[in-house]
Amino acid sequence: MIFFTGYPGFLGSELLPRILRRDPEARAICLVQPKFMPLARERAASLGDRVELIEGDITAPIRIDRDDIVQIYHLAAIYDLSVRREAGVRVNVEGTKHVLEFAKSLPGLQRLHYISTCYVSGRYPGTFTEDDLEKGQTFNNYYEETKYLAEVEVRHAMKEGLRATIYRPSVVVGDSQSGATQKYDGPYFVMQWILRQPRIAFLPVLGGAKRYTFNVVPRDFIIDAIEALSGSASSIGKTYHLADPDPMTIDETIAAVASATGHTIVRIPLAKWMAKGALDYVPGVYRLMRIPSAAVDYFAQPTRYDATNATRDLGPLGIRVPRFREYLPRLVEFVRAHPEVSASGMS
Repeated sequence: MIFFTGYPGFLGSELLPRILRRDPEARAICLVQPKFMPLARERAASLGDRVELIEGDITAPIRIDRDDIVQIYHLAAIYDLSVRREAGVRVNVEGTKHVLEFAKSLPGLQRLHYISTCYVSGRYPGTFTEDDLEKGQTFNNYYEETKYLAEVEVRHAMKEGLRATIYRPSVVVGDSQSGATQKYDGPYFVMQWILRQPRIAFLPVLGGAKRYTFNVVPRDFIIDAIEALSGSASSIGKTYHLADPDPMTIDETIAAVASATGHTIVRIPLAKWMAKGALDYVPGVYRLMRIPSAAVDYFAQPTRYDATNATRDLGPLGIRVPRFREYLPRLVEFVRAHPEVSASGMS
């Protein structure tokens, strides 16, 4: 039996069927917030009686009297760069503590699969490895900080004997084949801003565009990687950066967006403090650009992510990160065809 949180979210909706497909005898219990139960029932309908949906929330202790749970997939979190600290702590930190307490109560548990994020690095200057965590880093926002604090709890439980694997995605966008996504954030803010302008478009650009990188991966890579690694005993006890080992610079990313959207982008040099201040405090700027100031930090991120574990263990399986510039046109096509999708995620 599998215990699963974060269903029917962006990653969970695709990952759960793949995990069940791997083992025809496997069944799953999904802890679902009441407000998402109708969507969960709809998405789980094709899985029949192999999935049991239970109303609940990780912000409360998990009381499920089952002794046949052998795997936990913990995906539930607030994925919001603008989250308030109190909410981030309640869901990301306390929620993870509740999952860990539940894990300790299961006599037959074989492994916990925990979805973290590369951005537990905060603004660490330099290369951040898969073994790194507590490096005295500062954070861009409370999302990063609370995911960091949550991973600290998971690492502590692992030192006490919990068998677990940690997966750290970088910025996740839509499917590399179809372009489909259920949320527009990260690079989508820039795509949408460019698409709202005439063929000659203006874009504020921070200093260091040729030096800083923007690490982005598509959802299908994340699903392929977690499915493969979670089925391998050799991944127990490891952390994986599910990130592009050779990401494009900000300068290259802007050029790729220009090509994919068919626009000529005129770059307006701007200091980071000025860009964030304008979005937060100058009347009309945010309403015009619709780019949250919290997203600006990622266009001047001083961290590079070493993905040695992921590259070594996924390479022999034929799983590699698709090149962003190659599938970016499909993301743009999806954005053009689906203006109804918003920046709001599930929380």
